Amino acid sequence: MKIKIIITILITIIFQNKLFANTKFFQQGLDLFNKKKYSEAKFKFEQDLVINPKSEMSYLYLSKIFKNLDKKNLEEQNLNSVILLNPKNEEAIYFLAKLKLDSSDFKKSRELNERLIDLCSRFCSESKKLKIEIENLSKK
Repeated sequence: MKIKIIITILITIIFQNKLFANTKFFQQGLDLFNKKKYSEAKFKFEQDLVINPKSEMSYLYLSKIFKNLDKKNLEEQNLNSVILLNPKNEEAIYFLAKLKLDSSDFKKSRELNERLIDLCSRFCSESKKLKIEIENLSKK
């Protein structure tokens, strides 16, 4: 009986430390991102992903960093990771639709925007503007 209690306590302590580490790396990355220290923030988000490979928000912020560094391929990879982890992440869908529009992939941009319209709760007005932008650019 005492052994089970000791094991339970040890497991609880181990998982608390892991949870704290996840939060710590992500929060540090977020703080650095907000200070526009992208290289340092990138490292912290990557550390978070080592511990928590399903950290949707770390992938999202990595995509924002790569957007600021004009590394479209890496931005797209990270946005795709976010959508793979959470197919209803409106922010990732919106930014991926914008990225596809910038690369003149009107069909994919339109598909993503239609998906965004279906989910719409936070990015409704952006989605409507994007729809108009897609239609105007695809006519040229």
